Amino acid sequence: MTAHHLGVETVDKSVASRFAPSPTGLLHRGHALSAVTAWRLARAAGGRFVLRIEDIDTTRCRPEFEAAIMEDMAWLGLDWDGPVWRQSERGPVYAAALDQLVAQGVAYPCFCTRSDIAAAASAPHGPEGPVYPGTCRRLDPATRAARLATERPAWRLDVAAALAITGPLRWHDEREGWQVADAMAGGDIVIARRDIGTAYALAVVVDDAAQGITDVVRGVDLFGATHVQVLLQALLGLPTPRYHHHRLLTGPDGRRLAKRDAGETLAALRAGGLTAAQLLASL
Repeated sequence: MTAHHLGVETVDKSVASRFAPSPTGLLHRGHALSAVTAWRLARAAGGRFVLRIEDIDTTRCRPEFEAAIMEDMAWLGLDWDGPVWRQSERGPVYAAALDQLVAQGVAYPCFCTRSDIAAAASAPHGPEGPVYPGTCRRLDPATRAARLATERPAWRLDVAAALAITGPLRWHDEREGWQVADAMAGGDIVIARRDIGTAYALAVVVDDAAQGITDVVRGVDLFGATHVQVLLQALLGLPTPRYHHHRLLTGPDGRRLAKRDAGETLAALRAGGLTAAQLLASL
């Protein structure tokens, strides 16, 4: 199996996909599309499908939402291989990855607050585009050391320095084909929040590699985030999966579904009499 097509006959047990929701609310139809598409891809190849709970944001994640995820998966008839991974249990692994980036000279501490960044972005001498202006990247070593002694920073990726190491990079999307990684477009993203010690971009590439994920299935809203994730993979010596960015589902008002859309959650649809078979047929 090339892993670029779902309707294949060849069994390839090396294929592995995942569903990685955050327990910050109830799952909706869009989540079901991601989960079912990833599950079908893996099962068509005779490969692995894993479930990962992305619960690093402990201020928003709730045990009851994780329990609801399990209930929804069972209702959809989706099984998974191996134990469920939880990012909240993997802090030391993310810290080691951050240390590696710091040692490479491509990560720097950032002391800016959201208001600091907003003020800098609105000033006449603001940055190009709505990205972080690089304020803390330009701190002199003495000032940086003094602030590190008294403050807990976030950590940002120095994208320009990183690209100087990796050179040009490419990645493949199932629908859009080969892409040239444009990591500069998002600026120096946060790779470790000051409160939880990591951030989505870093944790997701570390975990995908650790779980042997070959094919990432997710919504097209994360297409742009892939560019910098590919850069992080190159810096950390991790493989780059194949990506499958699917369409976003919309509600009756035409807006893309979000966890705030209570009437579109799987729990609400189930309570309203919709069967799993009916939902699966609509995806």
